[in-house]
Amino acid sequence: MNIAFLGLGNMGAHMARNLLEAGYQVTGFDVVSAAVERAAEAGIAPAESGEAAVRDAEVVITMFQNGQQVLDAYQGLLAAAPENTLFIDSSTISVDEARQAAEQARQAGHRPLDAPVSGGMSGAEAGTLTFMVGGDAEAFATAEPLFQAMGRKIVHCGNSGAGQAAKVCNNMLLAVTTIGASEAFALGQNLGLSDQALYDVLSTSAAQCWAVTTNCPVPGPVGTAPADRGYTPGFATALMAKDLGLAHAAIETTGTSASFGEAAYEAYRQFNELDGGAYSGQDFSAIIKTIRQS
Repeated sequence: MNIAFLGLGNMGAHMARNLLEAGYQVTGFDVVSAAVERAAEAGIAPAESGEAAVRDAEVVITMFQNGQQVLDAYQGLLAAAPENTLFIDSSTISVDEARQAAEQARQAGHRPLDAPVSGGMSGAEAGTLTFMVGGDAEAFATAEPLFQAMGRKIVHCGNSGAGQAAKVCNNMLLAVTTIGASEAFALGQNLGLSDQALYDVLSTSAAQCWAVTTNCPVPGPVGTAPADRGYTPGFATALMAKDLGLAHAAIETTGTSASFGEAAYEAYRQFNELDGGAYSGQDFSAIIKTIRQS
C-alpha cells in the first residue's frame, strides 16, 4: 500500500517511520525542508510538494497544526490524488472543521476519516498511540491495519467528526487532571510532604491517573516524565492551550455545563501567554511552576 504522509513534525515523523517499518511504502512532505530531510534519512521517500506526494497514493495521512491548514491543503490534495483515495486526517481540529474536510473529500470522490491521536511524542515514537476515529465503517476497516502499525488502542467513535469530538473531551479532562495533580503536589509541599512520599500514595490509591503515574508534574518520582527532562515536551503548552480553545468553543456551542473545563482553558490560556510565551514550548505539566509560586 502506497501511503503519502504530510506533516513530518514531532509526531508525524515517528508515525511515518512506524508505517515504513511495518512494510508500507511511505512518501513524505512537509513545508519545513529540514523535516523532509530528516524523514528521508529514516527511509521516507521525499516529495517536492504535497500534490506530488499524493499523486500515486492509495492513502493520504495529514498531521497539521490546525484546521485551516487542513482545509487549505485539501484544496490541492483532493484534486491531485487518484480517485477513491483514503484520506486520514490525524491533526487535532474542531469537529466542524473535520466534518467540512470530510465533506470536501467525499465530494471529490475520496473516503475521509478524522483520526486524532493521544499519547504524545513518546507514544508516536513507540507506536503506542491511541487513535480516535470518525468516519464510514468501511473506510475505518481499510485503515485499521495502518492505525495498528502506529498505535496500540484504536477506537471507531462514530461518523465524521466523532474522532475530533472524542479528542476534545480527552484533552479537556487531561488538562483538568494535570492541574489537579499539580495542585496536590503544591499542597503536599506546603504541608511538609516530600514529592516522593506523596507520589507513592497518589500512584497507588484512588487518586492515581496518567497525570501522576506517567506525566508526573514534579521531577524525581517517575524518572522519565517531561519534568525529569526540564519539562521538554511531551505535549507542549501551546498545543494544550490550542486544544482547550477547541474545547471552550465546543462547550459554548453545545451549552454544556463544564466549569472545570472552562477553568482549565483559562489557566492554560494565561500560562501559554505568561512572560511573553516563555512556557509555550515547555511540556504542559510545567503549569505546576505557576501553581507552586502562587
